[in-house]
Amino acid sequence: MDRTDVAIVGAGQAGLSLAAKLRREGFDGRVSLFGEEEAVPYQRPPLSKKYLVGEFDLERLFLRPNAFFQENRIELRTGQKCMSIDSERRILTLSESQFEYKDLVLTTGSTPRRLPERIGGTLKGVFVLRNIEDADAISKELSEGRHLLVIGGGYIGLEVASSARSRGLQVTVVEMAERILQRVAAPETSRRMRELHLAHGVDVKEGVGLEKLEGADRVSEAYLSDGSSLPVDIVVVGIGIEPRDELAESAGLAIENGIVTNSLGQASAEGIWASGDCASFPWKGKRIRLESVQNAIEQAETVAVNLAGAEKPYDPTPWFWSDQYDAKLQIAGIGSGYDNVISRAGASASSFSHWYFNGDQLLAVDAVNDSRAYMVGKRLLEIGGTADKDTISDVNSNLKTLLRR
Repeated sequence: MDRTDVAIVGAGQAGLSLAAKLRREGFDGRVSLFGEEEAVPYQRPPLSKKYLVGEFDLERLFLRPNAFFQENRIELRTGQKCMSIDSERRILTLSESQFEYKDLVLTTGSTPRRLPERIGGTLKGVFVLRNIEDADAISKELSEGRHLLVIGGGYIGLEVASSARSRGLQVTVVEMAERILQRVAAPETSRRMRELHLAHGVDVKEGVGLEKLEGADRVSEAYLSDGSSLPVDIVVVGIGIEPRDELAESAGLAIENGIVTNSLGQASAEGIWASGDCASFPWKGKRIRLESVQNAIEQAETVAVNLAGAEKPYDPTPWFWSDQYDAKLQIAGIGSGYDNVISRAGASASSFSHWYFNGDQLLAVDAVNDSRAYMVGKRLLEIGGTADKDTISDVNSNLKTLLRR
């Protein structure tokens, strides 16, 4: 049986960030990084945007060249599915090998929710988007004049809609909730993003669900909850993701919306840690799980320093972004629990920001094409400050004065 000091299961952004940070911190033991996909670690955000429409080469997706792994003595093994974990004996069983580990870090990520077979979810032409293979398959289908149906008005669905419109497809977005982005944004932001998509010719149907997809072999018709139907050539399902925690659960680890960790990143079994999309952690009196590049990197790097004995709690200021058409949506903080929103016009007609408050406490900022509002809001959240609402709403005010209060 082979042996390693740190075994990392999941060779995505979190897994690579953790391995690289270990080396930067001077860790000299053996580091093994196992990935289920054949590809070397790569970035996912471009998959729904520039890579999907052929404006981003495959090589540009890769986070590090092959030489990086050799130079930093990171043993990368791709195409390796993890089969089981024996947490008591500290043994990791993979599809082609078995390792004894000192510490194990699970960075297994997440998986897209899919439509059930009974409503046509397995028909040809129905896709989810999570990896390179998914993006390549969808990209081949994006021919001008075809009709794309996007199920779900979240970030991924809206980014795919934007990309498809740039390729000349007819696009319909169906969102079962009352509005697009309802889970992550206030009505003010949802409205502005809906207007953006309508202006680019997307048919946005809110408060409408999918009843079923039909086709002889390949999808050709969609039936909606409002009684309507429409012919479709392609369907992309963007109805959220689930943490990949089944491996941890089968090993007896605590699960609650992902792999339960403490503030240091330790899971419920000794010697096992978790970070990234698959991990839930304590934050401001509750337990959350973040799905973002920022969290994948920062949480993984926190685990890395804690593996070296730092005992550093993970206390992030969450941030996210989404590119749609010529609009860059940047979000700092988490707006849940707000009781009022202050809106501010930007320097141009296409720029604005929305500031979420609970009483006088700033919770989050949404900014579109307004990097200054985003940066000021993010900094205020980092220092735990409040913000003067009159200054925010006054378009002639200098937002930077908020940082001097």
